[in-house]
Parts: sequence; structure tokens; C-alpha cells
Amino acid sequence: MALVTMTEMLRAARREKRAVGAFNVANYETALAVLKAAERENSPVIIQVYDRLFQSEKAADIAGMLLRLAHRSNQAVALHLDHGSTLEHVAVALHAGYTSVMLDGSRLPFRENAELTALAVKLAHAAGCSAEGEIGHVAQGDETSLTSVEEACAFAAETKVDALAISIGTAHGYYKAEPKLDLDRCRAIGEALPELPLVLHGGSGTPLEAVRGSIRCGIAKINIATEYMDTYLKSSRAELEKLDGKFLPVDKFYDPVVEACAAHAARLIRFFAGK
Repeated sequence: MALVTMTEMLRAARREKRAVGAFNVANYETALAVLKAAERENSPVIIQVYDRLFQSEKAADIAGMLLRLAHRSNQAVALHLDHGSTLEHVAVALHAGYTSVMLDGSRLPFRENAELTALAVKLAHAAGCSAEGEIGHVAQGDETSLTSVEEACAFAAETKVDALAISIGTAHGYYKAEPKLDLDRCRAIGEALPELPLVLHGGSGTPLEAVRGSIRCGIAKINIATEYMDTYLKSSRAELEKLDGKFLPVDKFYDPVVEACAAHAARLIRFFAGK
């Protein structure tokens, strides 16, 4: 296929009541595994790079590798800046070849968030790319603020985002207690914005049946970071223990790690697609 934006990918998913997996990657192995999973499942996929990597040269440095992997994939792939914190990072991503960006102003007051996100959307659209915003706040160590229908509608109208992340009870990172997703809230937002793909952040560890319910309510993109990265770390640790101090070329060492990550991603992609 080709490197694409998220727009058509997510609109089609929403119409068909399925979701596209969006996986955070940080190196060749994590990216390769996501693409292997997408090809096995014959599914489009979103490769995300977290904003922290844009605070150094890492995100731009790995862009060339990610673009090459995407171009040789037989599935549609979007390359996305996740939780961009500044317009500068949005610009860096677009210049480096990312096809989608997120400006996360969810901790800001509504007006500031809307104005900043609208500027990011204009930058993205001028480059022929897609843009995501967030209203409400999905927490990681701070307080969650659930999204209201009224704010979601106003934010979407003012910013013209191509995808809208909403807060319905999930959180970033692993949970200390099982989350309770507010599916009634999700359904109400989805009914009020019937054409706009909604995004679920904090997908790691969220009960899958609740995830499936959110997809029926309009969620078309599901972010997976913590559990995917954890699979990579645990698989790497297991392979090191097998070596027991012996030498193995690094490329051979990572082959089973890539396979473990690909298997994990494939299971989620299959589930999100309703298979």
C-alpha cells in the first residue's frame, strides 16, 4: 500500500464500527513488529512516536527508517506524532515526513486548548496531513477530566480536527484498579459527532470487552503504548536469560523479540477489527 494520513483510514473504521490500532514505537524492532502484525492481519495501522522523542533528535533521526518501513509495507500506514506538546514539535514532525500529528492541550483551559489545536490543524492540513486533538484529559499520574458532549462538539467545530481524543475513564500506563469506562458518555459524544472518528487513549490494560463497547460507540483509533513496550522489555529480558552470558549477534538476538511483539500487536489489531 502506501504511507497515508489517518483521515480516510479512521473514517472508514468508524463507519464500519471497528478501530485501528495505534502503537507507540521507539526503535527499529518495535516498528518492524507493528508492521509485521498489520500485514499478518491484513489491516491498516498507525505507528506513533511519543512527544518525548521530539525533545531530542530521536524522533527526526528515526523518521527515515519509519518512512522506509511504511513505504514497503503492503498495508496502509500512518506515521503519527503522539501527544505533541508544542507547535514546534508539530512542525518538526511534519517536516520530517510524519503524515499525522497530535497537539495535546488537554491540560489547558478550553479556550487555550482550542486555539492552539486549531493552529496545529492548520499546519497539518497545509502539509496535506491529518491532525488529532484532545478535549477532556486522560490522566497519567494526575487527575482525569471526563469529556462532556457540549465541549466535544464545540472543540470539534472550532478546531476542525480529523480525530478527537476523548476521556471516558481510561488512564495512561498500567492501572492500579480495573477502570470503569463511561460508555453512555462515549455513546452520547459519538451520536453528537456522527462523522468524526473518536480516539481512546490509555488502551493498555483496559478490559477488552469495554474497549469493544467503546468501538460500537464511535471509537475508531485505540492507542497502545505501555503494554506494547512492556512486551518488548520482557521479551528482551527473557532472551538475555536464555543466553546466560553467552554471545549472540544483536540482529539474531532481536529476532524472537520482534516475533513476540508482532504476535502481541496482531492479537490487538484482530480484536479491534472485530475478528
